[in-house]
Amino acid sequence: MREPAKTFEDLLIWQKVHLFVLAVYRLSGAFKTKKLPSPWGRKLDST
Repeated sequence: MREPAKTFEDLLIWQKVHLFVLAVYRLSGAFKTKKLPSPWGRKLDST
């Protein structure tokens, strides 16, 4: 039997979810698109 968790990081479910989140973050980075230029050629400012 395991000893009780002292921190949330000791929880097996947290460790598995953490690995999953890191994998999703890594994969989602592959879908990033570069910022498209404005069709007006500059930012629209109210000033």
